[in-house]
Amino acid sequence: MPQNINSLSVEYLFTINATLADPVVIPNGPLGTRVIVPVTGGTFSGPRASGTIASVGADWLTMRGNGTAQLDVRIILTTDDGASIYMTYTGVMAPGADGPQIVTAPLFQAGDERYAWLNDIQAVAIGKPGQNRVDYEVYKVIG
Repeated sequence: MPQNINSLSVEYLFTINATLADPVVIPNGPLGTRVIVPVTGGTFSGPRASGTIASVGADWLTMRGNGTAQLDVRIILTTDDGASIYMTYTGVMAPGADGPQIVTAPLFQAGDERYAWLNDIQAVAIGKPGQNRVDYEVYKVIG
């Protein structure tokens, strides 16, 4: 029996403002057009974690025939107090009335005990792409 999703709620974690390099486009692949978008930096800020985004990540997205894109992103968050957190997420970018909208499902890997709480949560993020940037609001899902 399905759970009552009316009881599903979220807790705000942080806002991401990521900077992006120009994409590398590999057209007409067997699964569609592959677009690799390097993440060159940025910031994240929230009540329990804030810091910068390392310049080692990327989005390995696949453009679908219907105009949507399937995202596959891996980035490193470096907190203001020196911890490194691996953040990975998949999701979908789809056309919307106000431009493309992104909905993703982030997961985290943190070795620092101050951020170990991130290891055990499922997050959701809502984003908007811009010119050489993408912005997300990230939330913890509470069942």
